[in-house]
Amino acid sequence: MASNLYLVRQRISGVSQRMSAFQINLNPLKEPLGFIKVLEWIASIFAFATCGGFKGKTEIQVSCSTLPSNKTNITAAFGYPFRLNQASFQSPPNVNVCNIDWKSHVLIGDYSSSAQFFVTFAVFVFLYCIAALLLYIGYTNIYRDSRKLPMIDFIVTLIATFLWLVSSSAWAKALTDIKIATGPSIVQELAPCSHTDVKCFFGSVTSMGSLNVSVIFGFLNMILWGGNAWFVYKETSLHSPSNPSVSHTGSASPPAGM
Repeated sequence: MASNLYLVRQRISGVSQRMSAFQINLNPLKEPLGFIKVLEWIASIFAFATCGGFKGKTEIQVSCSTLPSNKTNITAAFGYPFRLNQASFQSPPNVNVCNIDWKSHVLIGDYSSSAQFFVTFAVFVFLYCIAALLLYIGYTNIYRDSRKLPMIDFIVTLIATFLWLVSSSAWAKALTDIKIATGPSIVQELAPCSHTDVKCFFGSVTSMGSLNVSVIFGFLNMILWGGNAWFVYKETSLHSPSNPSVSHTGSASPPAGM
């Protein structure tokens, strides 16, 4: 029991000594390892902000056979996480458009899985970049003297590169489908528009430029993390393993036959 308490105290003492070793060193930010991490941090913000903050609407114009010259705007609002099958159409207040309950009709498609995967992963990357920068800046010596920390950083970098590729590709495909589902094709999909006494015309849809930007930043993040993998790799023992043939005095052992 006493030996266990002694071991626990030793571990706590070791942790406290490491924590007390915090010392700000901005030199890693001048190197590719830290500078690219700052770019990754910024790019992740743009990725989840441009996607997660989007709100838009699509609009159609409806006219009835009784009043063919009068066209009424019917709108459906949508946004992140893009569950379009929950976005119902809304007619103007206190206006009965062709005796149809437009609230019972919705857009087609649910793209929440791709959108939420992209945004959630971008947020996790944002948090990881903060933790990595604190480690680079505050515990530079501990990071470079350790064999495990650079290796963990390298593995996380490789995984993040792959997940940026997967999430960005999935989100790009979902965005293409969203544009189709909220575009002129909705006139053909809406059941009331197939009635002979109802005529529907596509009006407009909110610009999705910010969503295009989110896709661009998704693939930009993949490039940044892929490029940064080399600089993280250089910090690991895989890049500069210890040479057992070199003696402690610094002289290499002579080759056989010498």
